[in-house]
Amino acid sequence: MAFMSPPEIYSATIETGAAKAKAPPGKTLVAGALAGAFIGFGALFAIAVTSGLNPETWGTLPQLFTGAAFSFGLMLVLIAGAELVTGAVPSVTLAAAKGRTSWGKTGAYLAITTVGAFLGSIFVAYFMGVKSGILTGPDQLERLGAIATLKAHTETDWQIFLRGIGCNWLVCLAVWMALGANDIGGKILAIFFPIMAFVAMGFDHLVANMFFLPAAHWAGVPGIGWDDIGRNLLFAGLGNAVGAVLFVGCAYWFLYGRTSEGVAAETIPASRTGPEPAAVPATVQG
Repeated sequence: MAFMSPPEIYSATIETGAAKAKAPPGKTLVAGALAGAFIGFGALFAIAVTSGLNPETWGTLPQLFTGAAFSFGLMLVLIAGAELVTGAVPSVTLAAAKGRTSWGKTGAYLAITTVGAFLGSIFVAYFMGVKSGILTGPDQLERLGAIATLKAHTETDWQIFLRGIGCNWLVCLAVWMALGANDIGGKILAIFFPIMAFVAMGFDHLVANMFFLPAAHWAGVPGIGWDDIGRNLLFAGLGNAVGAVLFVGCAYWFLYGRTSEGVAAETIPASRTGPEPAAVPATVQG
């Protein structure tokens, strides 16, 4: 199973971010909407397979099962191809910091993919989740209501922010490691464990919550209004940004970006096995 060393992942991340920021806005919007839809499918799958599992019998295992099922969404994003705003923050910001693209294009990319993610998420929530009846059965509605009530009412603003940091720290590490894998099996393994972990721990992901909270509102979960949805998305988004920029982008810039990329690759031991990885294509998604 061939994979890149950490310094090589850093270099590939910058190339990937430059390609993302330079993509046409129309393609970026569609790719962002696909990412929102794919994350929505992962969330819908997670609710479908964990509904009806009584915590008194199963303990915390439903959270673990939820995370395992939810990871399917990011697998679709990174392997089928889409632009997930949360996972792309380190790549586009590092590309801008290294002068591979402009900060204006980076800001436009992040804004467009956020809008796209919201459109894709609410489409799946409304049509695939609520109107299809998948989320409106008694067990499914109870499971959705428990998730939505936790995020909309139980968590404080500070807790949402902190959970957002932890969430996107892990999401970006999943994207980072998946970029370093040169086969689909390696990418799936790189995605599975960090995503399963963040969901099992109850962290808050901006795009996932774009699905869970509107779906709960439309399904008739009591007390879930658009003001509650907006509050959660604001603080989850802020936390996600900090987790991506500070704990992934800045951390790996400190390790590999302060010297020339060639020197970093020579002075830090490589962990790659197998054949040399192929060059990073200009249209790498994630």
